[in-house]
Amino acid sequence: MIESDEIDRRILRELGRDGRQSNLALAERVGLSPSACLRRVASLEKRGVIQGYRAVVSAEKTGIGFTAYITVGLNTHTKASQESFERAMLAAPQVRECHNITGAVEYLMRVEVADLPAYKAFHTDVLGALPQVNTLQTYVVMGSPKDERA
Repeated sequence: MIESDEIDRRILRELGRDGRQSNLALAERVGLSPSACLRRVASLEKRGVIQGYRAVVSAEKTGIGFTAYITVGLNTHTKASQESFERAMLAAPQVRECHNITGAVEYLMRVEVADLPAYKAFHTDVLGALPQVNTLQTYVVMGSPKDERA
């Protein structure tokens, strides 16, 4: 774990809220001079604490009208089976997140597509075509009262 102090944590919170704010605005919000703030941010980037900056994209304005979380259980628990499944998910643009998890299944994924027919096509043509997939359970997102992903 990388050492950080309260000022670093404030910088990270502020950048999490708005990664595009100017260094001057950030410095003001965290109580540092602009040069000290810039040094802190550069240090956080160099140490890998800040790994990048992302845009928050409007799903509805980009044609995404259907979001689902899917649990996936594999029929074999081998390294080769997992690697093959992970390669397929990396190649699938509909899969926005894929996590290898503990519990009764191996994976939890977030899938974004235009609508229900597009999800059915993904479910059938992508997931249904993978020989290592044993079980699927879909949870359709009806609303997101809190979502802090960037």
